[in-house]
Amino acid sequence: MEVFDLFIKTIVLRPYVFLFLAAFLFSAIKLIGWPRTWRFWLISWITAFVCEFSSTRTGIPFGWYFYNGSTVGQELYFFDVPFMDSISFSFLLFASYCVALGLLLPLTSLPTHARVPLRQLTFNLSARTSWGVYALTAYLFAFIDMVIDPVALRGDRWFLGKIYYYPDPGWHFGVPVANYIGWAVVGLISLTIYFPLDRRLPPLSPPQLLTQRLLLGVGLYYGVLAFNLGMTFWIGESFMGLIGLLMHLPILVLLVARLSLVQRYHPT
Repeated sequence: MEVFDLFIKTIVLRPYVFLFLAAFLFSAIKLIGWPRTWRFWLISWITAFVCEFSSTRTGIPFGWYFYNGSTVGQELYFFDVPFMDSISFSFLLFASYCVALGLLLPLTSLPTHARVPLRQLTFNLSARTSWGVYALTAYLFAFIDMVIDPVALRGDRWFLGKIYYYPDPGWHFGVPVANYIGWAVVGLISLTIYFPLDRRLPPLSPPQLLTQRLLLGVGLYYGVLAFNLGMTFWIGESFMGLIGLLMHLPILVLLVARLSLVQRYHPT
């Protein structure tokens, strides 16, 4: 009963995390179905938890950092790791995966739906589990944390609270580079386990209007990004927020340019 009570307290304390989690489950089921969704979630959550548990004891793979236990009794912890923190990795990895798919999946030659001005993509197994998608997903996963972690480190200035610290602050607004390497490692390990499972599961029927379904996950990525940038500007860290915005803007522009249907005129 105590664990259940702490779980309910966690939802009340961190409703935004569970809204993002619900968005992940909805968008993932729409895109890849429930059998793949629960495997993706479980693999990424366990990988993230093990890596966080390891890093707070050995410094591997995120470098040394510590949770200070300031919210013990207010939210659910597994050992010294807040539950809400480790589950965040799952929806962020899936969102990063969707952005990578949007940038790398082949465009289909099928006619575009007249009411939907978006280019449609080919969702074949080899393309969605390719080395390019594997590497780009891990990169985007670590890249979004370059906005999340600096503002989370200043959680005492907003409703997150001061829940962790780095004994040796890094050059990126107090965050060590090792932290971002650790995020990439979590992404790479998770996908290394998930992709072979995806290949072994029963074939996935290509969903109709694939691009629209994929955009649910893309929207999750940029929704989380917008939330964290909003918190960054709200606490008065305008320079930090501007840097984060400029870092991610080129990728968004590239994604929009690739997926939006724009009439092109070719010389005859």
